[in-house]
Amino acid sequence: MIEVLTVPGCPHAEETLSLLESILAEKRVAAAVTHVVVTDEQAARRLRFPGSPTIRFNGHDVEPGAGALEFGLACRVYRDGDALQGVPPAALIRAALGRYHA
Repeated sequence: MIEVLTVPGCPHAEETLSLLESILAEKRVAAAVTHVVVTDEQAARRLRFPGSPTIRFNGHDVEPGAGALEFGLACRVYRDGDALQGVPPAALIRAALGRYHA
């Protein structure tokens, strides 16, 4: 199962979904991607949502160690080398795909 979790109006949602679909096509993985829009704090806690956007493969976040993050309605940033960005780096998605996608 592949999920992309975002908050309403996330400025990085479409780019993240597009990047994920591109990587799945590149790796020839035919899998449905579920887009979950997290709308309130209660849902964020229940879903253990560390921020928008979040990608999960079989319940595992693409970013190792993300389980230790706080949960809530917020934007999320990812480290890509020395830079911070709002979209998960492609290398992080590819690595998680290799680890968690059956």
